[in-house]
Amino acid sequence: MVALVACSQTQAIPATERLKPCTGYDTPADAYCGTLKVFENRETKQGRQIDLNIVLLPALRADAQPDPLFFLAGGPGQGAAKLAPVVREMFRRVQADRDIVLVDQRGTGKSHPLECESEDTDDSLAETIETTDQTLARLKTCLAKYDADLTQYTTTIAMDDLDDVRAFLGYERINVYGGSYGTRAALVYMRQHGDRVRSAILDGVAPTFMRLPLYFPRDTQRAFDRLVADCAADAGCNATYPNLGARAAALMARLEKAPPTVHIIHPRTGRPTELKIEARLFAGVMVFTLYQPSATVLVPQIIAAAEKDDFQSMLALATAAEGRGETNMSIGMQLSVLCAEDAPKNTPDELAKEAASTLFGKYVMNVQTAACDFWPRGKVDASFYEPVQSNIPTLVMSGELDPVTPPTWGEQVARTLPNSQHVVMPGTGHTPGGSGCGQRIMYNFIDAGTTQGLDTTCTARVKRPPFFVSPAGPDPNRGGSTPPGPATSEKGDRR
Repeated sequence: MVALVACSQTQAIPATERLKPCTGYDTPADAYCGTLKVFENRETKQGRQIDLNIVLLPALRADAQPDPLFFLAGGPGQGAAKLAPVVREMFRRVQADRDIVLVDQRGTGKSHPLECESEDTDDSLAETIETTDQTLARLKTCLAKYDADLTQYTTTIAMDDLDDVRAFLGYERINVYGGSYGTRAALVYMRQHGDRVRSAILDGVAPTFMRLPLYFPRDTQRAFDRLVADCAADAGCNATYPNLGARAAALMARLEKAPPTVHIIHPRTGRPTELKIEARLFAGVMVFTLYQPSATVLVPQIIAAAEKDDFQSMLALATAAEGRGETNMSIGMQLSVLCAEDAPKNTPDELAKEAASTLFGKYVMNVQTAACDFWPRGKVDASFYEPVQSNIPTLVMSGELDPVTPPTWGEQVARTLPNSQHVVMPGTGHTPGGSGCGQRIMYNFIDAGTTQGLDTTCTARVKRPPFFVSPAGPDPNRGGSTPPGPATSEKGDRR
């Protein structure tokens, strides 16, 4: 592999000549696919090897720029390559001038995936309604079956893999985009291989010092409080759903004390079924919904229906991830990252304290927290948690209403990146780069390679979409606009 990399850089062979046209139905017609073999244990360079899955979307212009855009997916655990059709739409203007490269991080997608899905694949509600004990039992079964050393799937190791891919494809310098967990990966790459980075975009910042899920309850509560306040400030929403915050708290208390068993029609199969609605299920769907303001418009109506033990619309949202590709998640890789990088920094007392004063906090990511008690942990150096300091031109983007990576994280990261600009997108949730305004800002930034003079005026026109005040939709007298975010929000960050 070393000889191949060295040769590829000196001969300046086009990246597409190292790959082959993709043949799968799930990639764009003009995409190129291939693999690069790396050692699972990069330190010893012995034993098991991993084929890193690569998808390349070639630049459309013959005189393309030499520095491509590398897309780093979220999760952790999301496969990047499967998102190629979505990424192409999101970065259509960028592809005119530059190659776009997607690499399945080790343990995800087709790069030795560490998957662990429910056996009941015909029921999209299966993982949602599993008890914590059932999920932990499933994870232990998967753990026993993995043909992998799970201590070798940390972000630090994976970013050295990514630089091997850069060298293999013959690129001297690259631009990197990271969304959600992908921002952590991008920051680590900037620290380890900063001389290879022309510019970076951090979209929904989850830095190395975030300590998931410690502050997730606080950040989720902030997003829900903003929703309640916005409903109260909207005449139509307030008239239809008064005292929304108090009603949500009363509903959660009732579900915790006496969860009802209700008759529902399965949102996907259409089959009737009986389902016990526990507080953790309702909390999980609410937190999931807060990621996308285009979905939060339904929250007041869902709460009102749930007060009458009508959970049909709530469960429809619970299965919505299927249609957006959010099931593209390798939970084994996710745990290998979180249990090595985040869990050691949290104590049970800290977790309980942060969750205590929040409505949904004690239910967020409790499965991941419990699984880390038995999951193998890789080595993480103390320097990993230090803020990344770099002069690389960096665009930092945060959604005003984001429940997991709100603007405070972007602010902290930008402090040690002197050539950065932090853009907060109003009325927007997770990974605001997926909005039309966000896409324009990102293209102009990548094109210029600097934040100097960057036009961000389009953010002033973005608002939370209007709330639904009836089954027919929002109040027609109230305006509002914000496009839905990209398919890079992560189920793994919510659980």
